[in-house]
Amino acid sequence: MSGAGAPQITVDGTGLRITVVAASWHTEVMDGLLAGARRALAAAHVTHVTEIRVPGSFELPVAAARAAEHGADAVVALGVVIRGGTPHFEYVCSAATTGLTDVSVRTGVPVGFGVLTCDDEQQALDRAGLPGSREDKGAEAVEAAIATVVALRDL
Repeated sequence: MSGAGAPQITVDGTGLRITVVAASWHTEVMDGLLAGARRALAAAHVTHVTEIRVPGSFELPVAAARAAEHGADAVVALGVVIRGGTPHFEYVCSAATTGLTDVSVRTGVPVGFGVLTCDDEQQALDRAGLPGSREDKGAEAVEAAIATVVALRDL
C-alpha cells in the first residue's frame, strides 16, 4: 500500500462551500468513500455541503466543472474504477484524471481527487475507509481540497 509518507492534514473549512461529486458504481466502496468524506467535512467544520451523484467516474469532470462554475470553493470527486479484461479501464481512468485536472486548473477551484483506480475489488475496499480498510481516500480527498483552498487564500 502506498500510504507511506502521507502528510497528516488538519484543516478548518469553516464557511467554505464544498461540493462532493460521487460516482455510483461499486456501491460498497462508494458508501465508504462518501462516509469518509462526510466525516472529514464535519471534522473540518464545513456545513455548506452539496452532494451530487453521477453514473460513473467518466461523468465526474462535467459535474465538477458545473460545481466549480456555480460557486463551490472546492470540489471533491469520488469514484471507483476497477481493472477488467478490456482497455476500458485505461480510458475511464485517463478521462477522469485529465478531466478533473482540467477543471481545477481552468477554474482555479481545487478538486480533491478521490477516484480509486484499482486492479481488483480488494484494493478498492482497502482504500474505502470502511471498517478494516487501511486507508480512507474519501477523507483524504476532502482534506486535500480544503487545505488547497486555505493555501491559495494566501496568494
